[in-house]
Amino acid sequence: MTVFLQIDGTAIVDIPSLYAEINRVFMAGEAWQLGPSLDGLDDLLYGGYGALAGHETATLVWCDIDRSRQALGLEATRAWLEDKLRQPGTFNAETIGRQLDALQRGEGQTYFDIVMEIFASHPDITLVQA
Repeated sequence: MTVFLQIDGTAIVDIPSLYAEINRVFMAGEAWQLGPSLDGLDDLLYGGYGALAGHETATLVWCDIDRSRQALGLEATRAWLEDKLRQPGTFNAETIGRQLDALQRGEGQTYFDIVMEIFASHPDITLVQA
């Protein structure tokens, strides 16, 4: 059985609001919420809890996706990476430096790109961009 879900892209203005919207859509009725983590998002999409529990497939309509793309674009990504650099010993500074350089050259992945890549890695979830 397929579950149909809808993300409101106008609610996404930054990375924290992305996770608030993900929680609204996927975690309603759960006693816990997903934190701001790409690994956590990936784990969530495997199913087993929240809106995906008991469903073999899902169709997710992401409304106003272009607004989300902009909100999770270059500036949000740069701020996210720079925040990681302010946590010495937690993240690989050399890798983050390369990611920042790639962003500056217009070649790096934005946070939005990474999120889309995560969704694409889950073939049981059909993402409809609206």
